[in-house]
Amino acid sequence: MENKKSIWQRIDQNTNDEIFEYGERYKAFLDAAKTEREAVTEIIRQAKEKNFISLEEALNKGINKNDKIYYNNKNKSVVLMVVGDDLEEGMNIVGSHLDAPRLDLKPSPVYQDAEMAFAKTHYYGGIKKFQWPTIELALHGYFIDKEGKEVKVAIGEKDDDPVFYINDILPHLGQTQNEKKIGEAIPAESLNIVLGHSSYGIEEDDNLIKVSVLNYLKENYNLDEDDFAIGEFEVVPAAKARDVGFDRAMIAAHGQDDRVCSYANLEAILNTDNPQLTAVGLFVDKEEIGSVGNTSMSAKFFENFLAEILASMDDYSDIKVRRAMARSHVLSADVTAAFDPDHKYAYDELNSALVGHGVTMSKYTGSRGKGGSNDANPEYIARIRDLFNSNDIIWQTGELGKVDQGGGGTIAYILAEYGAEVVDMGTAMLSMHAPVELLSKADAYMTYKAYEAFLNKFTNN
Repeated sequence: MENKKSIWQRIDQNTNDEIFEYGERYKAFLDAAKTEREAVTEIIRQAKEKNFISLEEALNKGINKNDKIYYNNKNKSVVLMVVGDDLEEGMNIVGSHLDAPRLDLKPSPVYQDAEMAFAKTHYYGGIKKFQWPTIELALHGYFIDKEGKEVKVAIGEKDDDPVFYINDILPHLGQTQNEKKIGEAIPAESLNIVLGHSSYGIEEDDNLIKVSVLNYLKENYNLDEDDFAIGEFEVVPAAKARDVGFDRAMIAAHGQDDRVCSYANLEAILNTDNPQLTAVGLFVDKEEIGSVGNTSMSAKFFENFLAEILASMDDYSDIKVRRAMARSHVLSADVTAAFDPDHKYAYDELNSALVGHGVTMSKYTGSRGKGGSNDANPEYIARIRDLFNSNDIIWQTGELGKVDQGGGGTIAYILAEYGAEVVDMGTAMLSMHAPVELLSKADAYMTYKAYEAFLNKFTNN
């Protein structure tokens, strides 16, 4: 179980090297997957390299044991499956989410004021609004133009790209702002990103800078102003994933909640072969806003996917789908809070995860009186404990802060509603939901090792 020694004090040179090699792969994933759509694209790309085939291909050829199948749900969520002996006997499922707190552009975002063009935003998920002004930002988008062509936008990621910016009041004039509560100091309607400033060469009488910006978008992306209303445009930090500290043992990056668990999930399922129980990696959307919508865990796409698999085997019935779900074992793969010594007031030190001490098991999440949580059964947790201990997985337990300090949830309760055994298991991190978050490479690696052991070795026996 928990040990006072950190991962760094318990490993050999080979494992140390593996941790840093894993960190490089993980950082590359973070930089390639700053939105859900980009993450789906990267996950499927890597899955294909490991001989995963689409659900449609699998249905056409016939499905057999050890087949590796992927299902792309609306380019926003993905299922990866390695078929085991008997689907009706249940599955080992690792469920992670691909969305992250950010800013989205409003449907009619572009306007001009004070010799600048701006875009209005609507924040997505739980953010601290004061953290977003005065940092370099990138714009990622997707829309279908009027010619029916799919267009992808990513501006601010290349070294020679422009970036975007949100203004803040200077300290010399900040008295009114300083008198406000920190949560009210930056109103949501002031999170407007600077798009441009020059009106050179524009001859229209009004809104010259706005016109200049829209002309640029039309020339380079065939984007008309009304296309903002039908597209998805996300504003994220322009920063790349970077090593932190002289020892390079930590990673700072955007979206590590929950892409640290998603990447661990990806590597684990890609390294799963010939499992007894069917192994599943779930990568879902919309967790940060309550798991709503047809790409979220609340949607029936995974249940429908199972029905398709069983039907292709001439083995479909409603009760078989129900049994497959109810007999499954799930790791709800989401991050938790690591103890922060600069904010001790928020934590119960005896029940907080520490960076560098392994993947974190949270028996329950929720807020205050465990509200909204899945509270895992001890019979299941005992089996997970035994699996990890017998496979040298370094792990710890943790809660999300003091009881009445706040709290949070995951997708665990949704899968538990089917009757599956579920426990939260993920990476402890610092500065969660900040534009750039911080975590330990050792914890990220041990999260992957935990998921790999679970997918490959957990059985009904």
